[in-house]
Amino acid sequence: MSNDLHAYVGADIFDGHTRHTQSALLIEGDRVIGIMPVAEVPNTYNTTKLNGGLLSAGFVDLQVNGGGGAMLNNAPTVDTISTICDAHLKFGTTSLLPTLITDTKEQTNAAISAVKDVLAQGVGGVIGLHLEGPHLSIARKGAHDPALIRAMEDEDCRQLCALAGELPSLMLTVAPESVTPGQITALATAGATVSLGHTDADYQTARAAAAAGASCVTHLFNAMSQLGNRAPGVVGATLDTGTLFAGLIADGIHVDPAVIRIAMRAKQGVGRLFLVTDSMAPLGTDISEFTLDGRKILRRDGRLTLSNGTLAGADLDMISAVRFMVNEIGLEVEEALRMASLYPAQLLKRDHEIGCLLPTTRANFLHLDAHMQIENVWRDGVRLINP
Repeated sequence: MSNDLHAYVGADIFDGHTRHTQSALLIEGDRVIGIMPVAEVPNTYNTTKLNGGLLSAGFVDLQVNGGGGAMLNNAPTVDTISTICDAHLKFGTTSLLPTLITDTKEQTNAAISAVKDVLAQGVGGVIGLHLEGPHLSIARKGAHDPALIRAMEDEDCRQLCALAGELPSLMLTVAPESVTPGQITALATAGATVSLGHTDADYQTARAAAAAGASCVTHLFNAMSQLGNRAPGVVGATLDTGTLFAGLIADGIHVDPAVIRIAMRAKQGVGRLFLVTDSMAPLGTDISEFTLDGRKILRRDGRLTLSNGTLAGADLDMISAVRFMVNEIGLEVEEALRMASLYPAQLLKRDHEIGCLLPTTRANFLHLDAHMQIENVWRDGVRLINP
């Protein structure tokens, strides 16, 4: 019997596409071998018997600003990123993109270096980098510092194209007002995931950006032009454009539940709505306030706001977002889990590696009880928590 061969039985298994009963999840080292009937598991496997519930792929969060008391913007270091990953892990997130909110060139370069170092050191959970800004629209700045928002220059584009070739995943939130269609095409061709956000663009401009290569929209409904009866805006373009994915903050604060239900019914094409936390430093802690670029952010009643009341990220973890989609929106458990794992992995074109439990994917999975509470999380085949 090999110490690297493990079979997990006693729970249903959702592989990201199909739910399996009376089956075993087979793991070898840090990879999934497959799923087979319990009765057929070879005796070479070490068998772990679970007490009911559901095994599902670890969550994939593409917008993570902070956690565990740390913010990437405030200290773009390996230690900060490690702290953030550890904080999110107990909430089921096994893969994430550390996200830098609009900042100076110096802080941006420091964040890029830190992510490269993290990847080189093999720190678990990091799958790339998300740069949210600075090439946004001041008209839809949200909590971003307007003094740092600027148009993308040719040298910016060249550097980001090069960076896209150096990282396993690079996500860029940009506004069409601050980038050209040619720049979007160059970035997408280089391998970046270009996402439209913090933008006041109209429907036609957003559609043109999608045609140029943008494949996503950042936190749908927030910080963008809305769906109007004669002006469909970025929201309308997102729902009407089949190729566009879109992140969604499912906390009942950023988007009304009724609006989420309407959007779920309206979304067209292969592009999917998926869950993001847009989490900040408080995640996993009891802190009531923190700073971002010298500005105080308050944590009150599930909201994070600047002193003027502007929402500043979210006080949200991924398993809570999944439960919200099931309990408040009425989604089936399997579809809510896809929104937290499979769909973001598909956006990054990495569903052969993360976001599902198919042969050769990473052994990133979690055990949920009947109430969708997390019993355990495994990352790369290693059980990491026992909440």
